[in-house]
Amino acid sequence: MEDLAASAEFGGLVAAFDAAGKPVAAVCHGPAALLPATGPDGKWLFAGRRVTGFSDVEESQVGFADRAPWLLEDRLACAGGRFEKSSGPWEPHVVVDGTLHTGQNPASSAPLAEELVNALQPAGQAR
Repeated sequence: MEDLAASAEFGGLVAAFDAAGKPVAAVCHGPAALLPATGPDGKWLFAGRRVTGFSDVEESQVGFADRAPWLLEDRLACAGGRFEKSSGPWEPHVVVDGTLHTGQNPASSAPLAEELVNALQPAGQAR
């Protein structure tokens, strides 16, 4: 999580996907890789967009919150993301905002994959 959150090279790849209108998807701690993506103005590419990822409560429940230098929910919100989470920890929760597809936790993997597969279907073609 920490390496990709600071990788300008990976941020460039994410920005290129977004600029090309391609889906960008991440689940659990994966949305940390969105943090280094910036637009031409140098600002965070996903500021103002709806996003989710591993919540602070879930991080606390697995016992890592006190040892982590930062928490994903906090970082995404501080960067300008409109962070959303399920009504209870560990419940599946998927957020789609345009081409950005994010899932909150491991339980969100399958529902996120379904959303992504649907997004990749040619217009008017049923799966």
